[in-house]
Amino acid sequence: MFKKIALGLLAAIVALLAFAATRPDTFRVERSTTIKAPPAKVFALLNDFRKFGSWSPWEHLDPGMKRTISGAASGVGAVYAWEGNDAAGAGRMEILQSVPDSKVVVKLDFIKPFAAHNTTEHTLQLQGDQTSITWAMHGPSPYLMKVIGIFVSMDSMVGKDFERGLINLKREAEK
Repeated sequence: MFKKIALGLLAAIVALLAFAATRPDTFRVERSTTIKAPPAKVFALLNDFRKFGSWSPWEHLDPGMKRTISGAASGVGAVYAWEGNDAAGAGRMEILQSVPDSKVVVKLDFIKPFAAHNTTEHTLQLQGDQTSITWAMHGPSPYLMKVIGIFVSMDSMVGKDFERGLINLKREAEK
């Protein structure tokens, strides 16, 4: 009896691992909102890492988090690095593309709690007297993330943070 249960369990694990191998090799998480402010005001909050703390959904994770801002003052070449507790982790962001009042593309490298290399994009578009903003993150989905993704999607892990960040950004830009 024990042997049948063990074989059944082993078969289920093998099937789960085989299914994970069929999952997509990349992921994308995206959220959007509108802000009652001109694109230039929203862009200024995105393009300068010194303003990141005013709207970031992750600032509260570790009050003692170490932050380092280096490189360019804003725009391409600006760098923000952080090192915090287990909840905040550690990583580095660098602005790769900066199109005034339109787009900011950031290279996002997580170091802890696990290594990951993704790209985030903030895209702005004027809509009447408002700015439509889309915050997206995309990157590779290595095998371990495919296995985890069977139980918890990247969208559910990051999407709520993006929603909270967009609410914070809206509050800051509409001041």
